Formats: sequence, structure tokens, C-alpha cells
Amino acid sequence: MAVETADYDASWQRTFSEQRDRVSMALARWLSAPIEHVGSTSVPGLASKPIVDMLAPVTSLPDAHGAVPILEEAGWLSWPSDPNRSWRLWFLRPRPEARTHHLYLIQYDDPHLRELLLFRDLLRSQPELRQRYELLKHLLAEAYRDDREAYTEAKGRFVEEVLREAGMEPQPRLRAWQANSC
Repeated sequence: MAVETADYDASWQRTFSEQRDRVSMALARWLSAPIEHVGSTSVPGLASKPIVDMLAPVTSLPDAHGAVPILEEAGWLSWPSDPNRSWRLWFLRPRPEARTHHLYLIQYDDPHLRELLLFRDLLRSQPELRQRYELLKHLLAEAYRDDREAYTEAKGRFVEEVLREAGMEPQPRLRAWQANSC
């Protein structure tokens, strides 16, 4: 699947809201807080891959495994071999080659959850940072058009730098190739 960015689209907010409401009902007994819109599509004015990222804070990640069949029945595909499954459950819809949404179930007190929210909030509040990130994303999408992993890894270095500048030490994240070699 090629890496492509698109200009900001205000409809991303609507598609988030529609799925948030459906997923909130399905996950009601596991949620510890409201589902959040994260990632680039949650930042007004920021170009992005047109995939809406959703963060569902859950009370207990082990208990949230019980939600997998419910989400799958609702059209979400789980990624059981996610290299970061120790701290999240990861889903997409409608299918891997034509994604419109990602959903992350992360325990409410996990530092990865705070990272996602902090980075989003920094992009929303700092126009210069948002512009730097957008330029980087365009350059990386061109350089790694056919390598989603390389695109994500290169973008991740920027995210880690921004988090450190904001006073948060980024948590480790495994890439698919790292998980296979562990």
C-alpha cells in the first residue's frame, strides 16, 4: 500500500464522530474515558494520510481482550501480530489495503496514551510545529512511497524529539521487523 498524504479535510472530524459514537457503545464496559481523535487527521489544517486514528482509553488492557469479537463483528479487523500488543490492541477498518480508520485500545494509565494526546495537543496549539511536521510528512511520503514501515519510523524520530522538548521521555515502540527478531 503506497504512502500518500492528502490536504486537510474537515470531513475527517465527522467520520471520527460517527465511528466514535458506534465504538463507544460497543466498548462501554471497558472504557475509562471518552474515545479521542488522535493522529494527524485530528489536527485542523494538517495534511495527513487520510486515515482517522482513534484512541480508546480502557480500564484494563487484559480485560479489553474481551472486546475483540465485538469489534470484529462491528467491522473492525484486529492485528493480533501487532509488535506493540504488550501495551495496545490495534484495529483497522474496513480492510488493510483501503483503510479509513485505525483504533487503538490502550490502558488509561499507559504512558503511550499520554504521548499520543500530548503530541496531538502540541500540533494543535503550535502552528510552526504543525508546518514543520507537515513538510516532513510530505518529504517522507515521497521518499518512502512504497515502504510504510520506513515512513513511520522516520516520522517517529521527529515525534520523539518533539516529546522530549516538551519534557516527556518517549516510550519504546517495536516495529514489525523488530518483533519478528525478538
